[in-house]
Amino acid sequence: MANDYQEFILNIKRKTGIDLSLYKEAQMKRRLISLYEKKGFNSFGDFFNGIVKDRELLNEFLDRMTINVSEFYRNAKRWEVLDNKILPELLENKRNLKIWSAACSTGEEPYTIAMILSKMLPLSQMKITATDIDENALARARMGIYPERSLNEVPEEMKLKFFLREGNLYKISDDIKKKVIFKKQNLLADDFGGPFDLIVCRNVLIYFTEEAKDQLYHKFSRALRKEGIFFVGSTEQIFNPGRYQLESAETFFYKKV
Repeated sequence: MANDYQEFILNIKRKTGIDLSLYKEAQMKRRLISLYEKKGFNSFGDFFNGIVKDRELLNEFLDRMTINVSEFYRNAKRWEVLDNKILPELLENKRNLKIWSAACSTGEEPYTIAMILSKMLPLSQMKITATDIDENALARARMGIYPERSLNEVPEEMKLKFFLREGNLYKISDDIKKKVIFKKQNLLADDFGGPFDLIVCRNVLIYFTEEAKDQLYHKFSRALRKEGIFFVGSTEQIFNPGRYQLESAETFFYKKV
């Protein structure tokens, strides 16, 4: 079984460019075995052959791999810090901020950033880049239609201003939608570009091995401008930020030094 998975890792890397060896093995294997058993396969070898033949199965594999769990204002207290402290400080020095939402899933995170920023800037002065490895998630993000549970933490005034209710679903306004550019990206393999004033990457790095995290922190740091901010998830504290030319600005916010 171990060899079966190792061969699957090599085959997937050749086919998609995604290196599964950089993800925590026990978690990833558990998730993928439950998917292939549900689909009637008995081994990783059979599963890979199925993926090669069936585009839908490839998309399901990517969905399962990327754990698309997202909601607006997830961990609301952290977004309050972004709103009340981090963004106002960034805007003191520069009005046209370069912002990137990395591993953005179905779009709730970059749209949250745009809504918060709209209180401080005209929409015409705003552009946010958002990236993810999963084409299905990006397609849903571009549609901008969400179930009610995704909006649990959205302040009432934002809900009224930027969402249109359609039955049990909520559609984000075109004004906000136009401010976010969605692109496909593999964090581990692709160039990050930059320099960015703010990079948001939350609740993603916990799925990577320590070696992969180390590589990514270096890449994120290089993609930040001096004094730019890196905003991570509430289980992703960086214990040695100095190694990456970062220092703590607030809990879960790191400044490039």
